[in-house]
Amino acid sequence: MDIEGTAALVTGGGSGLGEATARALAQAGAQVAVLDRDAEAAQAVAMQIGGAAFACDVSDAASAQEAIEAARQAHGTARILVNCAGIAPVRKILGRQGVMALEEFAGAVTVNLVGSFNMLRLFSDRVQHAEPGAGGERGVAINTASIAAYEGQIGQTAYAASKGGVVGMTLPAARELAPLGIRVCAIAPGIFETAMLKGLPEAAQDSLGASVPFPSRLGRPAEFADLVCAILRNQMLNGETIRLDGALRMAPR
Repeated sequence: MDIEGTAALVTGGGSGLGEATARALAQAGAQVAVLDRDAEAAQAVAMQIGGAAFACDVSDAASAQEAIEAARQAHGTARILVNCAGIAPVRKILGRQGVMALEEFAGAVTVNLVGSFNMLRLFSDRVQHAEPGAGGERGVAINTASIAAYEGQIGQTAYAASKGGVVGMTLPAARELAPLGIRVCAIAPGIFETAMLKGLPEAAQDSLGASVPFPSRLGRPAEFADLVCAILRNQMLNGETIRLDGALRMAPR
């Protein structure tokens, strides 16, 4: 897909991987709609990249629909969707504070998995009516999984389950939407420099980075964004979840 001049939606675009993705897409010439539950953060990024910002709760059907429609009015039908919105709760099933509340598990699944599906279904419904581009392609959706989907650590039951669901829906979604010229992929990042990790002491950050075989450091959000752009440009990438982790395989804790 030619990114230049193409309308794009980036959820969780107000910070972290989503922000880096929004910036990279804008630099490549896309018309970027920055969607985030934090409207102020979305607006700050949008102003810097010449995009548009919209408040959006990806797990709420009405909120997501309103945001996508507002973005359509601003930029036209989006042909690119990158789902970066998510939460990363850490809680043991049986911890010192007692048994994990069911609402905590359901919350992670609702935001990370149901939210990604919600955006995918609404995006696909609109882009299926767009004129096909080169090779019959109409749109590309990229979801964010995690290596925790494969090697979830102790305390990551809810997070790993939600991200495992993102991995699991990638291929069947890609197969279903293929006749419409819509590709679906996912990226499973390892340990990246996010606001949460950057808040740790430098020694702790260095220790986490040293656990990565090579390069022995935390991943940079710009590297995630680079892979997003590569997926968009390579039409043969479809139905695939790509690990972006420096060969890291996480230990139980």
